[in-house]
Amino acid sequence: MSGGARHTVPVDVHLILRRDTVHGPEVLLSRRAGPVYATGLWHLPSGHLDPGETMVEGVIREAREETGVLIDPEDVTAAVTVHHRPPVGTNSRIGVFFEVRRWSGRPRVREPDRCDGMGWYPLDGLPEPMVAYCRAGLDAYRAGLPAAVHFQHPGDPVRHAPAGPDRTRFLTGPPTDGVELPHRLRAFAEQAVGRITGTTEVSRNQHQNRHQNRVWRITDPDGGVWYLKQHREARFHDREVAAYRTWVHALGPHAPRLVTADTAGRAVVITALAGRSPNGMLLDTAVEVRVQHALGRLASALHRSAPERPAGPPTAQSKVKRHLEEAGPHLAAGDEELVLALARTYEDLPRPAAVPTHGDLQYRNVLLTDDGELRLFDFERSEYGTATRDMVRLSDTWTGRPDLRAAFLDGYGRTLTPTEDLRLNCETAFDAVSGIAYGHAHNDPELAERGHRTLLHLRATAHP
Repeated sequence: MSGGARHTVPVDVHLILRRDTVHGPEVLLSRRAGPVYATGLWHLPSGHLDPGETMVEGVIREAREETGVLIDPEDVTAAVTVHHRPPVGTNSRIGVFFEVRRWSGRPRVREPDRCDGMGWYPLDGLPEPMVAYCRAGLDAYRAGLPAAVHFQHPGDPVRHAPAGPDRTRFLTGPPTDGVELPHRLRAFAEQAVGRITGTTEVSRNQHQNRHQNRVWRITDPDGGVWYLKQHREARFHDREVAAYRTWVHALGPHAPRLVTADTAGRAVVITALAGRSPNGMLLDTAVEVRVQHALGRLASALHRSAPERPAGPPTAQSKVKRHLEEAGPHLAAGDEELVLALARTYEDLPRPAAVPTHGDLQYRNVLLTDDGELRLFDFERSEYGTATRDMVRLSDTWTGRPDLRAAFLDGYGRTLTPTEDLRLNCETAFDAVSGIAYGHAHNDPELAERGHRTLLHLRATAHP
């Protein structure tokens, strides 16, 4: 601490008298007039504190003196604090902006020697010319931020100059929901969607597995919603971005849209979808039939969104053996023999065509809207593959429910050939072993349990 005289600054109070209309929020502004600072410019009702009064008392007094409205102290809430230095002189000041949404009386000009106009203006359509100091506070308020520094330079205009230098530095507050985005990710997302005022992490297994992808629900001051996702590996990032840029558009409003992507940071921002996940829900029989039919339509649209390609050479046996070694301690008697037999069968099947696939088509990547529409998301495993590959994880819901399989294939537009049925059995077994290995290693019990359930069903029904 220095031993010199303490630095002191004046304190201004500013009134954000706000009303909400069908067209959006509006604020009350007055136009300064006469031999006063910033004459001819729009400004919030405001003034200096009188000796001995609190900030709340000061803003209530200024409101009464300038506009005639009466405000109860309980209706005054803090909005923004601005540290301001004008373009003339070297002394700075503190401006405290208060929001008021309830008052009595009709605002009118009470000091005609200092004000020659008063009116309501949209918060997103503020008039010009306006005092730059006032505009800095309102810009911070619109962004949902608690503070700003607005230090003007000598020669800067007193009025807000949209084409001039921006002297406002916004300050964020601590996260209100306990979630704070890494700085690089926040900067990346805000370049695309503007200032972020709300953040909620919605990653799956976020508390159990730090090696998973991370996903945040982000919001802006106007209530806009997006999702920010950081992939754990570059290959998943590349797949998801490629899918959004090539074939996801074929799903229309039933899938998100890519807003922006950062290859170096392995991050994407996508639009939000309405709906709730049917995963884990006990769906009404008729509702689930409709869900499966809709999934069949979406899968068909995706599979037909780009030309078919010849499938690559089969590599099932090498992958299966690796997964069997990892899953070995958790397998039931007969599981390994069944899977190896199916792997040999798979190698002998005719080579299929490859189509664009989702890669992880299951209920937990689906949203069901209130009006029964389906939405599909999470395309990080999307790539060219066999059409039956997209039925593997969904087929778990078909066990004991032939009506659900029939509904899906009806939506898909055709039944499976005997060869495709056999290929589906093989791919389901391979996915089950992989899921058991991964689920036990990475604390994903749902994935491991589905794998065990699938192999039990295949042992009873498959005959390689």
